[in-house]
Amino acid sequence: FQRLLAGQWLREKQNVLLTGPTGVGKTWLACALAHQACRQGYSAYYVRLPRLLDELSIGRADGRYSKLLKQLAKVDVLTIDDWGLAVLDDVHRRDLLEVLDDRHNARSTIVTSQLPVDHWHAAIGDATLADAILDRLVHNAHQLTLKGESLRKKRSRLTNQLAQE
Repeated sequence: FQRLLAGQWLREKQNVLLTGPTGVGKTWLACALAHQACRQGYSAYYVRLPRLLDELSIGRADGRYSKLLKQLAKVDVLTIDDWGLAVLDDVHRRDLLEVLDDRHNARSTIVTSQLPVDHWHAAIGDATLADAILDRLVHNAHQLTLKGESLRKKRSRLTNQLAQE
């Protein structure tokens, strides 16, 4: 993680994939990497995958779709949180491919997911589109698998303990 903070992955237009159970700090670490990128002069944008897909669907309906894709393509670090919470439909798979195709070897992407990377293919749903999406995302990525108990659960126990004192 310290090597990632140095930023070489940004200069080389690589991706970062953070996986692990809920509450272990994936989003926090992803945001820390994006924040560090900003400190190094890069632009960053954070979005949860369901909201990104909704935003693109609305953009398609109101004529902003191309503009949204161009904006996403220009961001140096796109952080996509909560990857794989639900199987994607065909339109969402194609939207995701458009976003990642525009960014491939041009910008860096951070993805967080509760699913291990080897389950992403099935979560995408369509084998051909899954191959295309993952080819653009996984093969030039640093993969970090986090383990442990939910930090939220630990914090809750601490709060309950303080309340009892």
